[in-house]
Amino acid sequence: MSVSEREAFWKALAKAYPDPQCELIWKTPFDLVMAIILSAQSTDKNVNRVMQKLRPVASTPAEIVALGEEGIKVFTKHINYYNNKTKAIVALAKTLLENYHGEMPRDFDTLITLPGIGRKTANVFLNVLEGAPTIGVDTHVFRLCHRLKICTGKTPAQIEAKLNRLVPDEIKSSVCLALVLHGRYICTARKPLCDRCPLWHVCQADERKEKCGVGSDL
Repeated sequence: MSVSEREAFWKALAKAYPDPQCELIWKTPFDLVMAIILSAQSTDKNVNRVMQKLRPVASTPAEIVALGEEGIKVFTKHINYYNNKTKAIVALAKTLLENYHGEMPRDFDTLITLPGIGRKTANVFLNVLEGAPTIGVDTHVFRLCHRLKICTGKTPAQIEAKLNRLVPDEIKSSVCLALVLHGRYICTARKPLCDRCPLWHVCQADERKEKCGVGSDL
């Protein structure tokens, strides 16, 4: 994308998704971070079903530690990579009890030192919890950045760094959620719904170029 094309894209994205919301259901900061950890490579709907059953049984760090890995796996066993995710959640709960009085830290540098929390999880957590202008690069965001020619990078961290430079400050707190929703429901991985896309007129994807005869110089 050129500078002008990118500016048009951000404006169209903000218009199409004026108030994007996270679809994970959560009640407390710790509840939210558990859901984010479970959501990697899993659907939000599946995570919400799991959390709806787990939450009444164990929703605080102390309750999670008391329940233990095997007890939690009863609820998480239908989630992708549930073994590793369950271990991470228990380790996180123990760390919070030992070092943070059972409370979730709210600063990025501390968050990424905790078990189970990498850059994406920390960014999404702060963005959803506080509306912070942080950009969590999940599979949808990573995929769309390449497909729509927003920017390229070999790793999520590279995409995050570029988006932090390219995204206007006024939409930085909403751009991640907007791209996630667009990738989840419209610009899907296997078959994008181009005929329903609110961003069609600013799209630089090869699919659009093929359908409308736009040249490769865009």
